[in-house]
Amino acid sequence: MSVLFSVADSVATVTLNRPEAMNAIDAATMQEMVALWDTLRRDDAIRVIILTGAGNRAFCTGMDLKNTMPPDASYAQAAFAGQGDRSFVSALAIDKPVVCAINGYALAGGLELALACDIRIAVESASFGLPEVKIGSIPGAGGTQRLPRIVGMSNAMHMLLTAERIDSAEALRIGLVSKVLPADDLLDAARAIAAKIAANGPLAVRAVKQLVVSGADLPLSAAIDAERMAWGILRNTKDRIEGRLAFQQKRTPVFQGN
Repeated sequence: MSVLFSVADSVATVTLNRPEAMNAIDAATMQEMVALWDTLRRDDAIRVIILTGAGNRAFCTGMDLKNTMPPDASYAQAAFAGQGDRSFVSALAIDKPVVCAINGYALAGGLELALACDIRIAVESASFGLPEVKIGSIPGAGGTQRLPRIVGMSNAMHMLLTAERIDSAEALRIGLVSKVLPADDLLDAARAIAAKIAANGPLAVRAVKQLVVSGADLPLSAAIDAERMAWGILRNTKDRIEGRLAFQQKRTPVFQGN
């Protein structure tokens, strides 16, 4: 299997499992990931996802160019058939939080995959880069758009235009990752973050993610209106009532996702 999958305590752990190929994504991996993400969307028992790579060298180095051939159809044919405007990364969009545990190289499409996650933590030896301009191409899975939103325009332009790699210390400084850890501590830290999220009200967590992601592209007034609407929708849910009762009774709430 090129993708490993396990679930414990409402947290799914997804591992890219091609360490011999630096966890590069070939056609089989892509198919497995898309099918798995459909399962993750539908299963309400899963509240948080951890995404990582197998081995100790790489999280993901993007598409496996040695084993992935261009499609037979032209881009125009695919686009007008409604298939040309989606990247592999966009196919993995989900409203549940995704914690990315970056265990090594995160390059090209691998970094774009990490950028699409909600929280990124990394090992001390991690390396990050979008080298596409070196071969006359561009990041095509959200890299030119997500990176500036996360690290700011100047930092993003430097990475994108020079194609230079940065180390984990620089990634932490510019806000690309939120924690840098020894390799032995990475998954434990990811699980601890995921456990804290999973213990919260699942509808509220998903609403927060949706609001943050969609609000980034809205005027502030419209984003606040969306926030108030989501607050109103959640106001009388069983989970919100349970949360208030648990607070009053000084106990841990038991959320059901309704």
